Amino acid sequence: MKKRVVVGMSGGVDSSVAACLLKQQGYEVIGVTMQIWRDEKPEQTEENGGCCGLTAVEDARHVAEVLDIPHYVMNFKQEFQQHVVDYFVEEYLQGRTPNPCIACNRYVKWESLLRRSMEIGADYIATGHYARVEQLSNGRYAIRNSVTALKDQTYALYNLTQFQLAHTLMPVGEYSKDEIRQIAGDMKLPVANKADSQDICFVPDGDYAAFIEREAPGRTFGEGNFVTEDGEILGRHKGITHYTVGQRKGLGLSLGHPVFVSRLIPETNEVVIGEEEAVFHKTLLCDQLNFMGMESLPEPRRVWAKVRYAHKGEWCEIKMDSKERIRCEFEKPVRAITPGQAVVFYDGEYVLGGGTIL
Repeated sequence: MKKRVVVGMSGGVDSSVAACLLKQQGYEVIGVTMQIWRDEKPEQTEENGGCCGLTAVEDARHVAEVLDIPHYVMNFKQEFQQHVVDYFVEEYLQGRTPNPCIACNRYVKWESLLRRSMEIGADYIATGHYARVEQLSNGRYAIRNSVTALKDQTYALYNLTQFQLAHTLMPVGEYSKDEIRQIAGDMKLPVANKADSQDICFVPDGDYAAFIEREAPGRTFGEGNFVTEDGEILGRHKGITHYTVGQRKGLGLSLGHPVFVSRLIPETNEVVIGEEEAVFHKTLLCDQLNFMGMESLPEPRRVWAKVRYAHKGEWCEIKMDSKERIRCEFEKPVRAITPGQAVVFYDGEYVLGGGTIL
């Protein structure tokens, strides 16, 4: 009897080819597009062509027709609002910089989709992520880097649980992006040349501050002071939701040399400004831990760590700082360690775990 797999089809080339590959491998494939964002007006449809837009549904449906697989749309708007949008807004209001893709992966694309998929008899869910799922010699499941470093997406998947990983397939992780587009072209999939989605899907114009103002009217910060670490006032800022650690551009300060955001202080609505060395640090604390390749951290361990998606990584030693926190000591200073972002630990090509930077 064929194993049944529900493929989360975003309307993009990667998830479309994932469905194609799994059908070729002999699975019973069901395509599902997750309706996770609010209803769009027709004039917005062309703009919002990412994984949340109405165009995603149409593109996924056309691919399913070519592949001759069933396709359904499932409504996850409530889960997306609670676990992604509300979280995104609250983090910014607390002076942190969230990673909504990590939250969406864990709580919507996996937790909610997997639950509903198993309710209809599926054995697995699958996505078009550039990563691989493997079971290690210690019995635990872990995310492994994709074969192509250019598109590796393991950082955004570190928070998946063992149960989720045991029921997940990621066939795209075995290919490069060029190979995926080639397969799509060979199969005459209508999305073979579709551009990759960019930025955060629910803020297509990239104006986070305006989005937060719309979502939380009256709760956002107004103007405040740019200050030095010693408290000297340098000028006025537009509100702390406009800034993030390490930022240089868009500050509107004329000090005769480049300066950077080194810290946000929501309690006083202040943005701390410093020289470039002020945004380099060797230590961080993280909580909200998720262990993947390892079950726990009984003793200090030297690992490779990334503090944001585009970070190439750096060697560090990690150890438990308390029952629910890890202290990470880098061997070299790391730029822009940002509260609210994730730090992800690696052993070679495998994700050991990670947490949220404090």
